[in-house]
Amino acid sequence: MSTNNLVEFTGLAAQFKSIVPSDLFIALGLGFVVGLIIALVYRKTYRGVLYSPSFTLTLVMLTLITTPVVMCIKSDIALSMGMVGALSIVRFRTAVKDPMDTAYMFWSLTMGILLGAGLHLVALIVVLCISVLMFVLTFVKFTSPNAYLLVMHYDEYCEPAITKELDRSVKSYKLRSKTLTRAGAEMTYEVRLNERHEVVTRMLDIEGVHDATLVACQSEVGA
Repeated sequence: MSTNNLVEFTGLAAQFKSIVPSDLFIALGLGFVVGLIIALVYRKTYRGVLYSPSFTLTLVMLTLITTPVVMCIKSDIALSMGMVGALSIVRFRTAVKDPMDTAYMFWSLTMGILLGAGLHLVALIVVLCISVLMFVLTFVKFTSPNAYLLVMHYDEYCEPAITKELDRSVKSYKLRSKTLTRAGAEMTYEVRLNERHEVVTRMLDIEGVHDATLVACQSEVGA
């Protein structure tokens, strides 16, 4: 065996000195399972406008990627400091539209850190507990009236009739915007109601209302 081959073999052996290959495969396997659980919870509890399958895959990948990184740096102070410095200059330019997406990303990263640190049982307990809590919170959310935006184009003289109908038809409402033009007026209300289409029909029955559109708020889609 040449000197170069001996050096390479010694370097490979040193790499696995602190990481046992079986531990690495176990951690990655658990990382895939945990990431899949997080992705399924995200899919089932998602209430945004446009569901993104790629973001679901990202949650799994975050768990899988974080796990070996933590396994490598947990026993090497110099490497861990270098990793912190490298990550501090990384800039993520993808805008997160829903604050809950950020929470799911931190959830995936946390699971990867726990698995990489060898706290497998803790990671499984945490992911199961948070999953149950997410489903419970989603169920509780269904008990509250749904929020929608009611957009109407109308003649200004019928505004009192619109207000009267809103008082009778919806649980609560709040004026968000009002625009007056020579062709008529446009008004947007945030309304909370249980029946989604009946209020639109009632608004169109008012003389002077040209059209009415009911739009689900992002946080209430699919509720």
